Amino acid sequence: MASLQQKKSGWYCQFLFEKKRYTFALGPVAREEAEAKASHVEYLLLRLRQGLLEIPPDVDVVEFVRHDGTPPAKRTVHRAAARRSGTLVELRDRYLATHEGAHEKSTLYTAGIHFKHLIQTLGDDYRLSGLAQADLQKHVDRRFSCGVSPATVKKEIDGLRAAWNWGRTSGIVDGDWPGKGLVYGKTRQKPHFQTRDEIRRQIACGGLSDEQIEELWESLYLTSDELASFLEYVKSAARHPWIYPMVCFAAHTGARRSELLRVRIADVDFTGRAAILRERKRVRGRQTTRRVPLSSFLADVLRAWLGEHPGGVHLFCHSRFVARSRKRSLTTGHKNGKARPTSLKERLASVTGREAAAIAPLTVNEASDHFARTIKDGEWSVVPGWHALRHSFASICASKGVDQRLVNAWMGHQTLEQQQRYQHLFPQQQQDAIRSAFG
Repeated sequence: MASLQQKKSGWYCQFLFEKKRYTFALGPVAREEAEAKASHVEYLLLRLRQGLLEIPPDVDVVEFVRHDGTPPAKRTVHRAAARRSGTLVELRDRYLATHEGAHEKSTLYTAGIHFKHLIQTLGDDYRLSGLAQADLQKHVDRRFSCGVSPATVKKEIDGLRAAWNWGRTSGIVDGDWPGKGLVYGKTRQKPHFQTRDEIRRQIACGGLSDEQIEELWESLYLTSDELASFLEYVKSAARHPWIYPMVCFAAHTGARRSELLRVRIADVDFTGRAAILRERKRVRGRQTTRRVPLSSFLADVLRAWLGEHPGGVHLFCHSRFVARSRKRSLTTGHKNGKARPTSLKERLASVTGREAAAIAPLTVNEASDHFARTIKDGEWSVVPGWHALRHSFASICASKGVDQRLVNAWMGHQTLEQQQRYQHLFPQQQQDAIRSAFG
């Protein structure tokens, strides 16, 4: 079965052959031409399954269907050279298109950014047949000179290595990965998680750059009392009814932002006092879940929220109509900026009514934007984002002596490094401990 996907660069044809997925670009052609090509690909695949056609021994299935079952002779004689003639842009396009349904959008978005930086170093038409360790080291050195951390540069190289290994099975590249022996700068350990007062004292000493200050705030966690005050502030400042219960859910479960967006109403068990979080990254190639207990406070907040829930299966979502929203307002066609007429009559001339939007889960951008809008003008504007609530949840649990095995299970931790970042005590507890030893 062949299917089509339309991207900014044109159409792509995707098909399954012998339980493997393949993708090739059709380019900026008309829809009719793309559909005709997809139909012919289905016909060729059917003839192959029936045994009425046979792929030549030195030709891969992508080249076979791309050339309507009659690939040029030069591609059959020197297949190894042809496979290595793919460009970095071709590898990027095919890799992202093929993995679109297998990875989260945020993962593919990040992979696209990594490819963008690699293309800036090597060039749009760079042929992968010439990729050598020196080229990769050139990219590492260039990015490091731009102030990018070694950890980020290594992620870019690791992303290209994953695409390279996939490209070997797809006929885009040939040969072993040439990135052995790359030299990165020394990485720095992330700052340990700190309270708001600890961070403020460091900043008050002076001498820190804007990047260093930002990194300090990224390590912020809230104490129990601070978290309670923060939630009260969000309750009073939230502009939409879903914001407060979603923030409470993050603060009392340690859920990641992406997990918050996937929670369904049926995932909340009030009788069993637990919630199911749907994971994407803990086990490669498989969606998993973990179970987190509900606090009494969170259970009460969720019950109140469900009393006014707009509908749909997801726990957190917008109402059908949202005032002044680009997607969910009652009317559309409003003009802004220089194109906006001066008279009320002219402004209303282009305005029309809008049908009610479907109930749908929140997007990543909606969640991040409304979180920032809620806290931007108050004392809690220093909270860097949803992940700070995850830090706070784990830190509070650790400070209260909760069994580390339970914290790991609730947080979905995978590595010892992740676990150790949360195995700290509040400053007051540290002072009490040292005072008991030395007075």
